[in-house]
Formats: sequence, structure tokens, C-alpha cells
Amino acid sequence: MFRSAREFGAAVREKRKGLGWTQVELAARSGTGERFIVELESGKPSSQLEKALIVARTVGLEIGDLKTARAASSSSDDGLGFLPTFGDGR
Repeated sequence: MFRSAREFGAAVREKRKGLGWTQVELAARSGTGERFIVELESGKPSSQLEKALIVARTVGLEIGDLKTARAASSSSDDGLGFLPTFGDGR
């Protein structure tokens, strides 16, 4: 699970390099600009979630939802303590 923009960007970079693609190639394949890829891989916080998710799918990263991640955890410390809870904890 990704806990920061930096971790997410590093995962995108690793997958892109594993595919043998340049940042320019990834930008073209995902319909974004090269600058977006550079900033995403460097961990710049971004409000462009849709673009980031498209890039992740393009390189083959699966992004699970947080509720599923929480339910799948077998220990009481599920590693999601950094996330806020709302109302009844959902």
C-alpha cells in the first residue's frame, strides 16, 4: 500500500523502467504530458488523481481500495492508522 506521493511515484518509476519505457513514452501511452510524469515520479503531491490512476494502470500497478485493505489485515495494527476515520469508523 502506498502511504505517500513519493512511494507511489517510486513504484510508477520502477514499473516504467521495468517495461523499458522512457518518461516520454509513458506520457504518450497514458495520454499525459512528460512534465506530469516527471512530477509524479518525483513524488510531487498532486490533485490530479485521475491522471495518476491512468498512469498506474498503464504501467500495470493495481490500486486496491482502502476498505478492502483494512478488511484483509489480520492484525489489530492494520497499518492504516495514518488515515482519518469518519463517523462510525468507515
